[in-house]
Amino acid sequence: MSDLEQKNALKMLSLMAVLLLLLGVAGVMVWPLAAEFANTQLAPGLGMRDAAVVSFFLTVLTLVVFAFAAGDGLLGELQFMLAGFFSFFIVMWLLIAWIF
Repeated sequence: MSDLEQKNALKMLSLMAVLLLLLGVAGVMVWPLAAEFANTQLAPGLGMRDAAVVSFFLTVLTLVVFAFAAGDGLLGELQFMLAGFFSFFIVMWLLIAWIF
């Protein structure tokens, strides 16, 4: 590796570190606003805890139906099923808490 490549790699690493630091600072600054939003917009509904329970069973039921409809059974595409489970669970959880 030449000196120029090492300098470029060091510049890129330092730039990424600075950007991650700025992202962390921005996250800390936004946290109170996000917490206030969650308290005012999500609490009056069904509630986060009850919505999580409903969302878990709804997600499991839906993904079992999807797995059998795909033809591979429950273990055919496990890595995709896990990613789909978590993303579907989060979306359903927040929508149920917000709407109901």
